[in-house]
Amino acid sequence: TCAVSGASFSGYYWNWIRQTPEKGLEWIGQINHGGSTNYNPSLRSRFTISVDTSKNQFSLRLTSVTAADTAVYYCARSARFYLGETYRPLGYFDSWGQGTLVTVSS
Repeated sequence: TCAVSGASFSGYYWNWIRQTPEKGLEWIGQINHGGSTNYNPSLRSRFTISVDTSKNQFSLRLTSVTAADTAVYYCARSARFYLGETYRPLGYFDSWGQGTLVTVSS
């Protein structure tokens, strides 16, 4: 879960990104305050992003976890949705969380 403070929660899109040595930064998906989501197609079957507007929080859930999911997971803010087949951002991530290391042992 990522808690947002000091910013307009409704004015942005809220993202999850992970980083591994093998793949580098990998965008997982995003959500807005209304609950509209957008996912990386290669990951969407196992990840769910949800929002709690009463607490200004958004959360990431992962199922069918494997050792390959070991990564540093970041939350980040962006001003725009990803569009197009390549899911490249129109804007950029202008604020990042500190990251959390998630380790999955096989």
